[in-house]
Amino acid sequence: MKVLANDGISQSGIDDLTAAGFEVITTNVAQEQLVNYINENGISVILVRSATKVRKDIIDGCPSIKIIGRGGVGMDNIDVEYAKEKGISVINTPAASSESVAELVFAHLFTGVRFLYDANRNMPLEGEVKFNALKKAYADGVELRGKTLGIIGIGRIGQAVAKMALGLGMRVIATDKFIKEVSVKLDFYGGKSLDFDLELVPFDQVITESDFITLHVPAQDGYVIGKKELDAMKNTAGLVNAARGGVVDEVALIDALNNGDIAFAGLDVFENEPTPATQVLMNPKVSLTPHIGAATNEAQDRIGSELAAQIISILK
Repeated sequence: MKVLANDGISQSGIDDLTAAGFEVITTNVAQEQLVNYINENGISVILVRSATKVRKDIIDGCPSIKIIGRGGVGMDNIDVEYAKEKGISVINTPAASSESVAELVFAHLFTGVRFLYDANRNMPLEGEVKFNALKKAYADGVELRGKTLGIIGIGRIGQAVAKMALGLGMRVIATDKFIKEVSVKLDFYGGKSLDFDLELVPFDQVITESDFITLHVPAQDGYVIGKKELDAMKNTAGLVNAARGGVVDEVALIDALNNGDIAFAGLDVFENEPTPATQVLMNPKVSLTPHIGAATNEAQDRIGSELAAQIISILK
């Protein structure tokens, strides 16, 4: 049986699938050519990340498909329920990338509180002639320790973020529409661990009390953070979105940054991927990454191995 990993797969995943008798194809096929390619090659499994979309047209047009796999958490680029109605298994890897995304959240937070988003733009241009002026401009950094981190969405990734925050000595408050009680276990080097019950509070309390807010929610109709929420945040607060584009109103966000209503933002995802708005990319108070939350070697190895194990379990 043939597996098309259209957005790529780690070598560990390829090795596991090959050992089980599958042929793994890593050719990147253009979206509009997928139906023909899948049918001509008799593909049984299509694996995607966030780039390739598996909608009704592909599901209807490719009767050979038995499994659709998403290397990651969110499956908004797949018509999941329709595929299941057609008898196709839909799989993902919800736990594999949690640590990597959480670390990227803190990369943006550290970048924000120490002005690296601006310093890394200005130092190459003016560092040689305006060193002392830049040193003074970035002299009002703050520490994360002792500050309040608000987490919107306390699933696997939200909990990974919470554990890192607790390890840094931060107060963590969280809100979630579906989860009302959470306990996390902090594992330390050397086998030691501690258990913590997280403080779950109403959404509005997260907005008004947090020094920093990070979102970990799926794509949905409407904004989670819009003008109302930005107006209610502390004017010293930072906002990080490494979840999904479209959960933050980017127009309202840029207005809030320009007006001094919040201090900075860190964005890994955007409303208009893969062509983010210029006013977002050029804003000097935004730390930017191109949707790389799960893009670590370790996460990709886990994703590949988890996908392979699920495929083998279903088809073998």
